Amino acid sequence: MDNLGDTLMSKGWYVLRVQSNREEIVKRALDERIRQKGIDHIVSRVLVPAERVGEIKGGEKRVVERKIYPGYIMVEMDVAAESWDEVWYLIKETPGIGDFVGAPGPGSKPHPMDANEVDRVLRLVERKEDEPRLKIEFGHGDQVKIKEGTFENFNGVVEDVDGDKGLVKVTVTIFGRATPIELEYWKIERV
Repeated sequence: MDNLGDTLMSKGWYVLRVQSNREEIVKRALDERIRQKGIDHIVSRVLVPAERVGEIKGGEKRVVERKIYPGYIMVEMDVAAESWDEVWYLIKETPGIGDFVGAPGPGSKPHPMDANEVDRVLRLVERKEDEPRLKIEFGHGDQVKIKEGTFENFNGVVEDVDGDKGLVKVTVTIFGRATPIELEYWKIERV
């Protein structure tokens, strides 16, 4: 007999483990199977969590889409206990899908994601349509060299990173004194 947690299913977001680097292909296949089976009222949304990230490579700024959780997709479902097996088999038989994440044990039903985690992921995904997030690969304490501007060829230490504005506060030694300066992230490189 199932325990109480296994018999009560609720509407929510669930995580599926899928083949890495095939998330979009698996999503399209699952969307098609859901459409063909006519259960889009049960599985309302399939999502590959991704965000747009701005980066500079070779002196050129470009925007790339980066998966937030490589090897995973999310599904929004409203599964009653009586329809669970049908939906579970449809999802599990989709090529590229491994298993649900968050099942307490073998053969038991998974738990939906925490609402706060869902909100955080959806905010990142929805931000994808707006201004891309900057990919700044520096952290506090990193040794850097300034590539451009008044302090070109000076070495310094990263004190703070403002990812929203794309600024990095670097402490450099000028005339024997430690001086903090703010630079755009693309004007420095790791030493």
